[in-house]
Amino acid sequence: MFGGINPSQMQGMMKKMGISQEEISANRVIIEKKDGKKIIIEDPSVMRVKMQGQISFQISGEEKEIEEKYSEEDVKTVMEKAGCTKKKAIETLEKTGGDLAESILELS
Repeated sequence: MFGGINPSQMQGMMKKMGISQEEISANRVIIEKKDGKKIIIEDPSVMRVKMQGQISFQISGEEKEIEEKYSEEDVKTVMEKAGCTKKKAIETLEKTGGDLAESILELS
């Protein structure tokens, strides 16, 4: 994009324009979509950019999209009412087709 400009010159130009960026050390970035799916980026490169009072994030890396069948709220409800682990709650929800009451009864 800006061929011939070394990184330190680029940083100086950005600073003059009121733009700052900072690298953030991250293991994983999770984006929870409104449709219940999640985008997970493992070992991402994350940059926080501040420009004109606004903060934005630039994320690079390999993505994978997953869909969770049961909401965190449903899993948490089963865990609390039945006194079980998250893994066991999800297994039982799958077995009962997502029926909360039946899952809790089976685990109790």
